[in-house]
Amino acid sequence: MARLPPISSKDQVAAEHQKVFDSIVASRGAVQGPFTMFLHSPELAGRLAHLGAYVRFEGSLDMRVRVLAAMTVARELDAVYVWGAQTGQARKRGVPESTIAAIREGHSRGLPPEDAQIVDVTRALLRRHRLDDATAKALRGRFGDDGFIQLTGAIGYYSMLAMTVNACELEAAPGAEVLTTGGTA
Repeated sequence: MARLPPISSKDQVAAEHQKVFDSIVASRGAVQGPFTMFLHSPELAGRLAHLGAYVRFEGSLDMRVRVLAAMTVARELDAVYVWGAQTGQARKRGVPESTIAAIREGHSRGLPPEDAQIVDVTRALLRRHRLDDATAKALRGRFGDDGFIQLTGAIGYYSMLAMTVNACELEAAPGAEVLTTGGTA
């Protein structure tokens, strides 16, 4: 059970912050998941929703890359809500079950090299907080400087979501895949 009461209806927000609620609904269709927690700090919720709209919907980074990074963040940080949401998105995008299983199990064996690169880069940033020169050069060669920054920004965005859902003990959405927490294999 979540540590804070979820905010999912406009009447739960003070009048001066209802425009934030409306903007989240406008960009996402509803207030759900981490935003039910973020709305306890409406200013942060609004700013994060704006960033998230760019990271999730507007940036030029391929959606498959974003989903792979988001799933890896969720696994690395044991974020059950984010995992459930992102595995659903991955399946809609045709990511094979073997790729989802590899991320869930904490390895990248058997992944196509372009997918393994995203998983390994995300893990490197979360585990070692750095990329080596060769890895950074390979990413810049693949995505250009803008894409390189969009990828690292997406990893940061999903890390922030993961930290909040973990701090608030937000469970997976109904019907979403449930991640077993406690670390990777």
